[in-house]
This record gives sequence, C-alpha cells and structure tokens, in this order.
Amino acid sequence: PFGGAKGGISVDAKSLSPMELERLSRGYIRLVADFIGPDVDIPAPDMYTNERIMGWMMDEYSTIRRQHVPAVITGKPVSMGGSVGRADATGRGAYYCARELAGKLGMDPAATTIAVQGFGNAGQHVARLLHKDGYRIVAVSDSQGAIYRPEGFDIPSLIRTKEETRHVQAVYCDGALCHSSNAANMTNAELLELDVDILIPAALENQITAENAARIKARHIIEVANGPISSEADEILNANNIGVVPDILANAGGVTVSYFEWLQNRSGQYWELQEVHQKLQAIMAREFHRIYDLHLAIGTDMRTAAYVHAIKRIGETMEAKGTRAYFANGSR
Repeated sequence: PFGGAKGGISVDAKSLSPMELERLSRGYIRLVADFIGPDVDIPAPDMYTNERIMGWMMDEYSTIRRQHVPAVITGKPVSMGGSVGRADATGRGAYYCARELAGKLGMDPAATTIAVQGFGNAGQHVARLLHKDGYRIVAVSDSQGAIYRPEGFDIPSLIRTKEETRHVQAVYCDGALCHSSNAANMTNAELLELDVDILIPAALENQITAENAARIKARHIIEVANGPISSEADEILNANNIGVVPDILANAGGVTVSYFEWLQNRSGQYWELQEVHQKLQAIMAREFHRIYDLHLAIGTDMRTAAYVHAIKRIGETMEAKGTRAYFANGSR
C-alpha cells in the first residue's frame, strides 16, 4: 500500500487560520476517502503538513468508516497511534546516507563542509545530526534567503531561532541569550553554487537545472527534497564527476518509518525510539551500500544504479511466478 503517488491542495497554508486549516484537511479526506485505506493507499506527511494535520485526516477517515482506523494515515501524533521517530525520519535517513558516503570516501567530519538548502523539517534534522557528529555546516537557507559562514554554524542555535522567529538567522545561543554571528547573506541560488564538499538540497524540486548545473562546485550532492535536480542537470553533473545520492534513496527514511508506523498500527504493538532508529539505520545503510557498490560495478551514476536495483527486484518477483521461457518449456 506504500505506492508512488502524490496528491495535495494548491493553497497558501501559511495564510490560513487553524480552523480553516482543519476544515481544509478534513474536506480533502472526505473527497479522497474512497481511494485510500490501510490496504490500498496510505497518505503520509509532506510540505506544510504536521502531526496535527495528519491526525485530523485520520480522525476524519475514521468518522467516515465508523471505526477507528489509525493505519490509514502516517505521521500522526504518538497519542493517536503515531510512531516515535517519525518526525525526524526523513532527515535522519539522509544523515545515515551521508555518514555511509563519508565512510566510503574516508571523509573527516571536521574537515568536511556542508551546505543545506531548505531549513524545514528534513533540512533541520539532517543538519542537526551532521553537526552533532562534527561536520561543518557552513550555509543554510529558508524561503527568505541564505546565510553563509565559512567557520560553520551552531545548528541547535539556528533551529531554536527558526522556531521562534520563522526565519533563518546567524546566531549563537548560550542558555537563554542569543548573540548575532558574523555571516554573509545570499540567495538560495547562490548557496547552491558554493564550493563545499556536500550540498544537501532539502527544499523544492528543480533547484539545479540545465541553467545552473555547470556552476555547481560541490563534490557530492545528497537529494533530500523530491526531484531537486532536473534530468538535464543530472547529465551535466555526471559529466563533471559530481556524485549524487538520489532522492529515491536519500529521502526514503520518511516512508520507511511511515511503514514502521503502519506495522505498529496493524499489530497494536508500539516500539521504543531506539528500536525505530536501529531498524531505520539498518535499512538505510544496507540499501546505500547495495546501490553504491552497484554503481561502481556497472560504471554508472547512483540514480541509475538505484533504478537498476529496483527493476532487478521486480524482475526476480516476475521470474518467481514463471516467465515465458518457463511456460514454453512444456512444464505441466
């Protein structure tokens, strides 16, 4: 039931009151209720949604079905059947990929510079975890613009200020006091072209296109957003030997923990946070190594290797049912 669809509403969510947002969320579920379900298609959180919104949606579906159906929606509040560890799952999954990439390439965290475009849920968490490991986060941005500091930022201070003011600001917080830090202001487009070791686009799609791909200086890109690199840009980046950990792998932590949430809802047994983290780390590391090793073995980029890996799994399933060669063999 965790298929590959996207759906949403074209609206300025920030302009809505809480009551308007609830009515919109519930109205959306009333319109799609016939097409979703625990065994059919399971909505999960994405842009401008949060635990409360997902909870409203689950509650509305349950009202329509006249029964409590927590497994229809993921990303819910823990008190409504959500999973611990779901809130940071997308960023954490990308963090595990970054950590495995660094291990493969022998990168020293203290000497590795990282720029993060997009400081929402996923961007904040991947930046927080990498910063905790000693990586130098030299640039971050939100929809208003970017800040750059070669020495790196104190990410917990930036997250705290972002939550309080809704803006990314160059600050360092010591207890209750926050002080301004020296940093350069720049645009999101300029952040993408910084000379860093790892670039993490965690905002919108089509941020790196044929227009700016040739100016990208990062040695590696980890796609946390959905489709931040266009197909034309992919070719240019590949030609320039810029490695890309594709979104189909790098941001899979969110849907993986959504799957964990669904499992817990169906079984009625709920896991501790450490168990969620361990299971997520095991899956992300396993798939990263399989795709990384495959891209080296067949001499292609990691995105193509991920597709090869996926299609191979589909092929194995089809073969298990019997192929034309099997049935043409005269077996009875």
